Amino acid sequence: MLPAPEVVDRALRSSRADEAMVIVTDVHEASLRWAGNSMTTNGSAVSRDWVVISVFRDGPNVARVGSVSSTSVDPADIDYVVRASEEAARTAEPARDAVPLLDPDAVGADTLDRLLDWAGDPATTDIGVFTGLAGDLAAGFDGSDQLYGFAHHQMHSTWLGTSTGVRRRWVQPTGSVEINGKRGTGAELASAWVGTGTTDFADVDTAGLLGELARRLDWSKRRVELPAGRYETLLPPSAVADLMIYLAWSMEGRGAHEGHTAFARAGGTRIGERLGTIPLTLYSDPSASGLEYRPFVATPSSSESLSVFDNGLTARRTDWVRDGVIESLVYPRATAAEFDAPVTVPGENLLMTGGSDASLPDMIAATERGLLLTCLWYIREVDPATLLLTGLTRDGVYLVENGEVTGAVNNFRFNESPLDLLRRVSEAGRTEIALPREWKDWFTRTAMPALRIPDFHMSSVSQAT
Repeated sequence: MLPAPEVVDRALRSSRADEAMVIVTDVHEASLRWAGNSMTTNGSAVSRDWVVISVFRDGPNVARVGSVSSTSVDPADIDYVVRASEEAARTAEPARDAVPLLDPDAVGADTLDRLLDWAGDPATTDIGVFTGLAGDLAAGFDGSDQLYGFAHHQMHSTWLGTSTGVRRRWVQPTGSVEINGKRGTGAELASAWVGTGTTDFADVDTAGLLGELARRLDWSKRRVELPAGRYETLLPPSAVADLMIYLAWSMEGRGAHEGHTAFARAGGTRIGERLGTIPLTLYSDPSASGLEYRPFVATPSSSESLSVFDNGLTARRTDWVRDGVIESLVYPRATAAEFDAPVTVPGENLLMTGGSDASLPDMIAATERGLLLTCLWYIREVDPATLLLTGLTRDGVYLVENGEVTGAVNNFRFNESPLDLLRRVSEAGRTEIALPREWKDWFTRTAMPALRIPDFHMSSVSQAT
């Protein structure tokens, strides 16, 4: 198939629109599965996804946009996709987010971007990346607990070109390991989950993951039934990540100004409002070590948080909450101009700092009586005005008494707002890189502390295991 830069250049040369943008993403991925202490499947795949975005102008800020994507690798299809994109633009309604396209000087590509040659080959991976992991899993397979799991590695190579001369390229590695352990049968069945994110699997501590899994299954020897209610609850970094990701997804500036979200208040937004007493900072940073992400916008379509007219725009660190105060919302350029706000690009990682150096075991040791969650799932929004979420606990809820985990507790449905959790949190521990359980397939790169919530709302008992 044609090299991606050539696809970009051919499509731009073929365009008859006033302006055009082309994004090509080559994906190399590998996966490994195991079940019942045996490897089951492995494989690798290569794919290409590309999009042509055509723009017809009726004025500097009046434009119609058409976007057509393809997975074809046939060079003969390039003209066809360009023409289809142009036809879609001609029949489109005027775009609300229309602004002039960026030029190379306005983009100001930073050092990370310049390290990658525009004409470079796509990054690759294959099942060999799992060699060390597979060997280390053998020790777990020899045990009596039943292990199930999935490892996934992806290399996304993205090229962005525009008719105004912008050329940007980025290679994004994304990897994860999830292991589910089961012990016993029937009513005595215990289940636990551990997981971690990685870029190359060289840093995956498989023995540590298996050790943590065994410890959680050991905690399940004693079973305790508890009713619904409000409990002092320890949320580990993975569960915190799942809740904070939903908060970050809800931070569109337009929605706040128009009164549609939990970040709205009479006459404006909640920027400047203090949340709780602990000086937590929630931020996204494309240069965060080990959690790096593409430092520019490359989107095939516009939304409340991204605009095709911003393609190529450099992404920089943004503090969403700084020292406990709401600091920023997401504003594409057109929305920022409309509401006289700073332009802000949504992040593809999420980090929280500002807690103590306490580890989760330290926080358990300081708990007189409470619950320890391990992960959440099936999280859904109940009320956007308060960002109230509901969901279920899964694969391990444990009772903590006098500084020790004393048994496993039944699962619950919860009802909580991550915004309210930040107002009520009474302790935050050490920040650690964490893999979100619920949102892993969409958002992988996070670093969170464990949080102590004095009155986490378990709204009903769940029969899930």
